[in-house]
Amino acid sequence: MAVLDQISSQEAIALENKYGAHNYHPLPVVLSRGEGVFVWDVEGKKYYDFLSAYSSLNQGHCHPKIINAMSEQAQKLTLTSRAFYNNVLGKFEKFACDFFGFDKLLPMNSGAEAVETALKLCRKWSYEIKGIDFNKAEIIVCNNNFHGRTTTIISFSNDPTARKNFGPYTNGFIKIEYDNLQELEATLQSNPNVAGFLVEPIQGEAGVFVPSEGYLSKAKALCEKYNVLFIADEVQTGIARTGRLLATCGNCSCEDKNCSGVPEVKPDILILGKALSGGVYPVSAVLANDEIMKVIQPGNHGSTFGGNPIAAAVSIAALTVVKDEKLADNASVLGELFREEMNKYIATSTIVSSIRGKGLLNAILINDHESSDTAWNICLALSDNGLLAKPTHGNIIRFAPPLVITKEQLYDCVSIIINTLKKFE
Repeated sequence: MAVLDQISSQEAIALENKYGAHNYHPLPVVLSRGEGVFVWDVEGKKYYDFLSAYSSLNQGHCHPKIINAMSEQAQKLTLTSRAFYNNVLGKFEKFACDFFGFDKLLPMNSGAEAVETALKLCRKWSYEIKGIDFNKAEIIVCNNNFHGRTTTIISFSNDPTARKNFGPYTNGFIKIEYDNLQELEATLQSNPNVAGFLVEPIQGEAGVFVPSEGYLSKAKALCEKYNVLFIADEVQTGIARTGRLLATCGNCSCEDKNCSGVPEVKPDILILGKALSGGVYPVSAVLANDEIMKVIQPGNHGSTFGGNPIAAAVSIAALTVVKDEKLADNASVLGELFREEMNKYIATSTIVSSIRGKGLLNAILINDHESSDTAWNICLALSDNGLLAKPTHGNIIRFAPPLVITKEQLYDCVSIIINTLKKFE
């Protein structure tokens, strides 16, 4: 380990390029330590983390309460599989069900696994409860979605990079335009075999595309009208990222004494991951009420690591941090401030056309559509100046810092971003 601890950035990158599959294109920064909103590379340079592992690190890097929970549990019991009970899983299930307002939780590990779980749950419900003919169920999804990269999930993606040469694809999905209630209702009305509507409250990978006001509540009402399950993928938008406990909370305040944390637009099936563990352990979950979750019986679905004691202990700690530190409120206030400050610059900018987002999930649109390198080069320059972000969809740069960021730190980051962008005007 002593040799590995002293590895240089160039050596680390060379090792990954030689021995690792080339399924990612990272920025040339090799990180070795993180704390709060900061990370350090192997040479000791300090950066603001403005990606947060795609919103996994809402509670910040290495939050001591979460790390302590993991460490304490790891010294007692790490894994039993679900062949036996353990003394932590039930506590986590109750804690999370109370926290989000559902009857049951099915634990998994990754976000993609949780999405697959929700799809299976929806289909089984449609046959056994709704009464759709076997193998006829269809699930509505949206264009430009991102729900993972398993074979089933890429079957309903329209990202050519994710799809090309991975067929044959899985049937049973209908793609419609995002934020289009008319198309949603037309599809529901014309197809009695629709079992569910899978949607991201905000399309993150598509470039932080925020739907029209009222879209989610009206979509949920349509699902209720046609007896279709509303499935919210909040893997990236959940756990306080958008300024509410869940993005489906609409305009309610999670710190309001009258708010129980139950979303204003309550999904029939809720999918969580990423920040459910504070970024220290792979944990995901699907939540639903009894009338839906009861269709899952022994042998229908499972995971060796899903619901393991470490995951359970870590998730309780991670959710407790979100509540105790009022991270939803912080994301709401500082998100407004971030967009306000950025818009002052954008008003006279020739390189940035707009900013969009909610809470501390935001993105800027770079004007250069002809070159795919501009946003990438801006991110390289940002890293030189001590801030890490990553482009998506060519000319869009996403900004999603840990929710523990302070007002002073945010102003510092705004200064870094604007001064860097000015070099590209």
